[in-house]
Amino acid sequence: MGRSGSQSSAGREQLAALIEPVVRDRGYDLEDVTVGLAGRRSVVKVVVDSDKGVALDDVADVSRAISVALDEHDGSMGRAPYVLEVTSPGVDRPLTLERHWRRACGRLVKVEIPDAPAVTGRVVDADASGADLDVDGEKRRVDYAAVRTARVQVEFNRPEGGRL
Repeated sequence: MGRSGSQSSAGREQLAALIEPVVRDRGYDLEDVTVGLAGRRSVVKVVVDSDKGVALDDVADVSRAISVALDEHDGSMGRAPYVLEVTSPGVDRPLTLERHWRRACGRLVKVEIPDAPAVTGRVVDADASGADLDVDGEKRRVDYAAVRTARVQVEFNRPEGGRL
């Protein structure tokens, strides 16, 4: 889960353990939980995603459910006031899990591999061990274990049929 200086790693893990079933029950994956401070209040930021994306109404539904769970378990946030932010991952989120790659099918990605030039290509397929990219018309296999960083590239003139 995400890091924040205002709450211990064990506290974040406990919070994630409380939130994850609520998110999963609504058909989403919990991508990250961070806790920070904004004045006297804690800010709990929860990032959720799914294979079909996350709509604004979905964010509102998940936010309400998480809020109820947090309020029912005073031990997770204490009695201190907090602000809950539920969001979907930004386009700059690194691709670190197989599901991230699967959701990036059709998207242009830049992949950095140690001791090799960076590769930019379109994700064609993704499985448990790696992804297939179309790099200038040639298929290139990228094993997840070899990837240092990978990120979706912003495209303003995306080809027809590409997913958002």
